[in-house]
Amino acid sequence: MKILGIQVLRGPNIWSINRKKLIQMRLDLEDMEQRPTNSIDGFGDRLEKMLPTLFTHRCSKGVPGGFFARVKEGTWMGHVIEHIALEIQTLAGMDTGFGRTRQTKTAGIYNVVFSYLEEKAGIYAAEASVRIAEALIDNQEYDLEADIFRLRELRQMERLGPSTGSIVDEAIARDIPWIRLNKSSLIQLGYGKNQVRFRATMTERTNSIAVDIAGNKDETKRMLKDSAIPVAKGVTISEIEDLEDAIKTVGFPLVFKPLDGNHGKGASINVKTTEAAVLAFEYAKQYSRRIIIESFITGYDFRILVIDNKMVAAALRVPAHVTGNGISTVQQLIDKENEDPRRGYGHENVLTEIIVDRDTLDLLAKKNYTLETVVPNGELVYLKSTANLSTGGTSIDVTDLVHPQNIFISERISRIIGLDICGIDVMAQNLTQPLTENGGVVLEVNAAPGFRMHLAPSEGLPRNVAAPVIDMLYPPGKSARIPIIAVTGTNGKTTTTRLIAHIVKSNGTRVGFTTSDGIYVQNTMLMKGDTTGPVSTEFILRDPTVEFAVLETARGGILRAGLGFNRCDIGVVTNIQEDHLGLSDIHTLSDLARVKGVVVGAIKRDGWAVLNADNEYCVKIAESADCKIAYFSMNENNPVIVEHCKKGRTAAIYENGYITIKKGDWKIRVEKVTHIPLTFGGSVEFMIQNVLAATLATFLCGYKIEDIRMSLETFIPSAAQTPGRMNIFKFKEFKVLVDFAHNPDGFNGIKDYLKTVEATEHIGVISGTGDRRDEDIKETARIAARMFDKIIICQEKYLRGRQQQEIIDLLISGIHEVKPDIEIIINNNGADALQFLVATAKSGSFITILSNTIDNAIEKVTEHLDKEFGIYNSKN
Repeated sequence: MKILGIQVLRGPNIWSINRKKLIQMRLDLEDMEQRPTNSIDGFGDRLEKMLPTLFTHRCSKGVPGGFFARVKEGTWMGHVIEHIALEIQTLAGMDTGFGRTRQTKTAGIYNVVFSYLEEKAGIYAAEASVRIAEALIDNQEYDLEADIFRLRELRQMERLGPSTGSIVDEAIARDIPWIRLNKSSLIQLGYGKNQVRFRATMTERTNSIAVDIAGNKDETKRMLKDSAIPVAKGVTISEIEDLEDAIKTVGFPLVFKPLDGNHGKGASINVKTTEAAVLAFEYAKQYSRRIIIESFITGYDFRILVIDNKMVAAALRVPAHVTGNGISTVQQLIDKENEDPRRGYGHENVLTEIIVDRDTLDLLAKKNYTLETVVPNGELVYLKSTANLSTGGTSIDVTDLVHPQNIFISERISRIIGLDICGIDVMAQNLTQPLTENGGVVLEVNAAPGFRMHLAPSEGLPRNVAAPVIDMLYPPGKSARIPIIAVTGTNGKTTTTRLIAHIVKSNGTRVGFTTSDGIYVQNTMLMKGDTTGPVSTEFILRDPTVEFAVLETARGGILRAGLGFNRCDIGVVTNIQEDHLGLSDIHTLSDLARVKGVVVGAIKRDGWAVLNADNEYCVKIAESADCKIAYFSMNENNPVIVEHCKKGRTAAIYENGYITIKKGDWKIRVEKVTHIPLTFGGSVEFMIQNVLAATLATFLCGYKIEDIRMSLETFIPSAAQTPGRMNIFKFKEFKVLVDFAHNPDGFNGIKDYLKTVEATEHIGVISGTGDRRDEDIKETARIAARMFDKIIICQEKYLRGRQQQEIIDLLISGIHEVKPDIEIIINNNGADALQFLVATAKSGSFITILSNTIDNAIEKVTEHLDKEFGIYNSKN
């Protein structure tokens, strides 16, 4: 078997609107296409032995063991690989459950689709599942555990930490979109101007001065002490020579900790001798230049969490420890404790594995123990001097036991230090009494405190401490989203996108939009190129200046990675026409409609799908839409429009020369098409369709008719406003039209316009696109033959896997089917071809350059026009 390609789908896609994270593996079964599972001796038994947990997979049978039953009956290997990929992820702690395997129209080629949690792990699972299947087929030994371990490693490398993840999960539960801004924990919640950012548990509201204060334990203690908060007696030193005076000042027993330390690194507790103090100083010195020496306070280690100046949780933290049984050594007890399924590597589980380090050995040495010591039955042996979960500690929720006075102290501390989210470390006998009564003290205040101990305590109630974070970042009334209009279809997407964006920005809203020629915010191009995929969408949604997004959404991006947004307010489908067929398993217009329909599937339930009633495939898309529908049409008597409006619904129609909004029985005339520059005096039908779509979409957004009208009147078709869309350049003796029409429907639209253009001669410049079907290339050539008197073929680029001459031959064949005697000139140098046209054009001729045949055609035509303008002025 051979993997032909692996695609990572990150947004709504053709397989599922709701399951956004999918791997799509294109798999060639090769010889296995002729060998279902029941024809391979012992395959099912070997599969059950290696992966017995596949028994839980119900498959189409709908019962446990259903998948194994399918294997015994006989199923194809792509189906088996799908289930293996899902199960090995589950065994690595990533429980996913969605999968689909579908044969393509090419025999033996399958699309194997399955969900993932972490992207790199999903890709690895795809590759590993094929290796596993091949080993089972060939009855070879296979190290499954190595794959599981690698998947766990990838998961740990890629996944969000527990604190970050909990905030993201809470945001998702509230339907707040999010974007990961780097490979670690920098997260954007919301879109555009309504975004907020956070990293771990530090938010954009976190005061940088407060973070500096909290990071300086000495400064923190001074500020708390000056505010009558109980703190431990202590001093800060930098040199070993100052140690003796510090001991005299504070007195044994002592605690040593680095001034700038975290997670308990470099700390030593209950230091009782000068010799031990020297060692503790040197240990702490590894982590900070300055060392805090404090009184050792007996009691328990508590963490109090305050968010937005309100106490939300408290936990008793217990250092990593083991309990003796009179038989096992310390090391054996640690190994046994690490077998607890709740313990894992890093932050992957509720608890962290206990690692033996210097701190562990020092604590054992104080008891005259080693790792080989057999611990008496019932004896508690502490393995860490601090109770951090990251070093193997455990936590017990005590939120409901905190005395009101201690709540007051904690909330006051958050304001004194100035942190919006802070963790307060307290040493006390309990929190049920005021600290001022039981001798408890505040040890330190933490910026970006970990949430894990509260989210999943070892004992007690878990606390959803992420909820108050979201409450703080998005209080009632604050939206996380901005309006999004997504525009898709075969032809007219870019012009419709630009017109909608023009209407929006003309009415005082800062708009970001993506098109096939670049990314724009307001009037500025920020990135040039075909920017109609999910990466470009995310670019706009990340921009904090954008108030409204209009997103051209092309077929390629949807198939390659899914949508770049999870939901839009309005989705526009301009039309479904023959283009790109035969690519990426899209062979029919129904297939293409399924791809474009992904946009409609992502519209919010109270949003609008704006669909072309004159296109049967757009009408079919409406049948499965889970949102409100509005149609546009060039014919108010279109049966779809008639039936739609009979139900009191909204449409945009072209009637009696007007762009008109129709709702039920009443009409609102927006503007006469002859007054709308984009329609070229009403002579370009496909431009009228674009105007209808844009007018309807913005009307449904709530824009007033008079504001839409003014915007339509001020949108001038030009190389600046609509590059590559009906750009007409007037030379002294002739005219040049540049348009990026590249498929039969686009060519027909230009043909209809040219019928209205009087010219002594119509000259066309065309080319083909190598990845289109032969029939599509020939059909564009046939249409070209019907509209031109002379044709120049300029096949300078867009070969896409074909030979240049092969495409030229197809074009010539199509042209000759219609006009055997038409003059055809072959010139595959764009600049030279244009120079020839300008030099030889007859007076009154009309030159049409299609399909972007000449690289940077607009710029080159403009250069020639400038030269002529300069010559003209010099003569006068």
